[in-house]
Amino acid sequence: MIRRLELLVLSAIVLVGALSTGLPFLYYLVYLALLVVGGSYLVTRFGLTDLEAGYGLSTLHGHVGDELRLTYTLRNTARLPKLWLEVHNPSSLPGGIPGRAVSLPPRAERTWRVRMPLVRRGHYRVEPLVVRTGDPFGFFEASATVGQGVNVVVYPRIDPLPGWRLPATGLEGSRAFPERTLQATPLATTVRPWAPGDAMNRIHWKTTARHGEIQVKEFELEQTTDVWLFLDLDRAVQAGTGDDGTVELGVRVAASIAERALAENRAVGITVNAHRLTVIPADRGPRQRSKIMQLLAAVDGDGERPLAEVLVVGLPRLRRGMTAVVVTPSRERSWIRPLADLRGRGIGCVVVLVDGAAGDSGGAPDDPDLRAVRYALAEHDLRHHLARPGRPLGEQLVAVEANR
Repeated sequence: MIRRLELLVLSAIVLVGALSTGLPFLYYLVYLALLVVGGSYLVTRFGLTDLEAGYGLSTLHGHVGDELRLTYTLRNTARLPKLWLEVHNPSSLPGGIPGRAVSLPPRAERTWRVRMPLVRRGHYRVEPLVVRTGDPFGFFEASATVGQGVNVVVYPRIDPLPGWRLPATGLEGSRAFPERTLQATPLATTVRPWAPGDAMNRIHWKTTARHGEIQVKEFELEQTTDVWLFLDLDRAVQAGTGDDGTVELGVRVAASIAERALAENRAVGITVNAHRLTVIPADRGPRQRSKIMQLLAAVDGDGERPLAEVLVVGLPRLRRGMTAVVVTPSRERSWIRPLADLRGRGIGCVVVLVDGAAGDSGGAPDDPDLRAVRYALAEHDLRHHLARPGRPLGEQLVAVEANR
């Protein structure tokens, strides 16, 4: 607007000067100005006509560390070239989506791809495509939007947990030895010769090829079934910032454990004391995975309810045979007492203590409060793990019974 105002004032001065003095040079400037301004307007006016544009996203959701690919296509169906086009997608993604300035010959098409690494979990918005053009002097500008905006959800990073095991809770009562079952469970322990009535999907083909006769798998009854996660996001106990802070590390731990349990066809529920207390009832399958990941993508360490209060309210929901997994950076010991009575109810329990970044008061290896919490957990015979930044979670969350 300022440039247009300056142009208008300058044109008025030249025009008044030409009319009042009659100098040929001033008339020459008037004609030149009309030619430049008129040509610039026409170039801008027809700069977006006969132009087709579009874009596509490779996915609407992914995990931190994945890559979002955007494919752009511009097609000029006119007989005149498009000298200058600026194409970009406004977005709330960290770092934004880079745009591009292109030119198109007559009846030509151009396609390119942009790769965006997903670096931070959250819910983001990709706005409609904006195509902008103008004249070489910057007097005029025209723009158009293409398509509709979409929401992109970035889930937390998932770490493989090959050594993670849930404690046995004695689903069918306490037994010295696991019970064989006709149902297919994740615990395939041995093989035997085929017998009439055995299903085809129970055949172990490698053993069959080695023995020369059909061998089928035998399964044992699971010692535990459902998992209920308690993720502590109380503002008062968080430490550190960014990926090394307790918030991001705790969310990553919860997401990785949920992913592992759902992959084993277990039902998973979750309670999160973030800005508001959120409870997702236990269920299994892809839909439940989507619910949990959507929640973990949006939460932050801004809760107001302490973990002890959340456990007192939430633990009665657990039934016999379930396992409570508590993920917390808290150095308080008041939340340990509600967990001590779970074993008597036939409910397993695992605690993951999330340690802050190195250098923070909560992340020092010799933190006396941390040692006190671990000692209290050992007193109540509660299995626990310590998760710290800088090392893969798969190396830290290993099923060791005597890890106190």
